[in-house]
Amino acid sequence: MRRIITYLFIACAFNGIAQNKAKTLLNEVSQKVKSYENISIDFKYTLENTSENIKQETRGDVIMKGEKYKLNILGVIRLFNGKTLYTISPEDEEVTISSESNSEEDAITPSKMLSFYEDGYMYALDIEQNIKGRKIQYIKLTPIDSNSEIKYILLGIDSQTKHVYNLIQLGKNGTKTTLTVNSFKTNEPLSKSLFTFDANKYTDYYINKLD
Repeated sequence: MRRIITYLFIACAFNGIAQNKAKTLLNEVSQKVKSYENISIDFKYTLENTSENIKQETRGDVIMKGEKYKLNILGVIRLFNGKTLYTISPEDEEVTISSESNSEEDAITPSKMLSFYEDGYMYALDIEQNIKGRKIQYIKLTPIDSNSEIKYILLGIDSQTKHVYNLIQLGKNGTKTTLTVNSFKTNEPLSKSLFTFDANKYTDYYINKLD
């Protein structure tokens, strides 16, 4: 019985140390991100669901400044000025205007991509991998809300730069989405109108206002 109690104590101690390390690393990532004036990311996005025989892979890019962002992916531009989200589809010649709050609660939007873990998740230190000479430490994030559509998220962090390398999200429906950062640039000169929607450029488009 004493041995069992001792083993349990040791296991709890190691779990506590691992959780503290995970929290420390997440705090370092958060502080690093918040220290930048703006961030520009090129990324690869993969969506897989083996049971549905689905596998999609695409590339995209996003520029973020505070809560504002401009995202290009799958031929669609998502422009958020801090209050209003403009989804621009050149193929459909349509602009959808809404507040970002209309998005699904579980969605990890660009403005939250590097800080979403700060609220609503339990976290634990996971495996460390050597990827192309870089040490990537994974942290497993599990939603506190049991009704969340997300089963868990693995957040890969470069141990040296404290930048997010990739994000792997597993849904309860078996869908796995992976976002891998190809390039990460900071504090670049940006146009003052970058996050401003110019209606004059889309006079021939159908304007769909959701709010």
